[in-house]
Amino acid sequence: MNSFEEEVALAVKALKNGKIILYPTDTIWGIGCDPTNNKAISRLYSIKQRTGNKSMIILVDSADRLKDYVTEVPEVAYDLIRAADTPLTIVYSGARNLAKKLLSRDNSVAIRVSSDPFCQAMVSQFGKAIVSTSANISGEPPALTFAQISNPIRQSVDHIAGLYQQQVRQPKASTMIRLEANGTFTVIRQ
Repeated sequence: MNSFEEEVALAVKALKNGKIILYPTDTIWGIGCDPTNNKAISRLYSIKQRTGNKSMIILVDSADRLKDYVTEVPEVAYDLIRAADTPLTIVYSGARNLAKKLLSRDNSVAIRVSSDPFCQAMVSQFGKAIVSTSANISGEPPALTFAQISNPIRQSVDHIAGLYQQQVRQPKASTMIRLEANGTFTVIRQ
């Protein structure tokens, strides 16, 4: 069994090589790739059998990294992130530095500041965000634990993280809100 550091290094190597990874997040297990790599993102949509008009979340390791992917981060975003006691994904307008295939038609992007040490270490060593979408075929229930991830998903990815496979962490998707430039927000998913 690999150490935490070895698992991070293996996942980051796969990401840098344009590969698709299956990994634990601060919520449910996710499938991810480099958010600037159109080819990897297209492959991820194909694995999930998902239409390209449904965007995906990206994970960052700290609120400081938001400015790398959002033209103007509303000040209230930092307050919302600090106040959240469960994982919070925020949809921001004015996405930048990301592959077009990843963005919504309105040029928005969903970003979660991950509290998970593995995700934080991956993002930190990778040097940029990581795509995170649920580890399931579109339309099927999300896999809440590693054991529930279907064989077609497991067999389609290039790398599977060897951490936390026997643990049930927080088997629930994040709360998702859309944040407007004026500071108002709408809850999309609770």
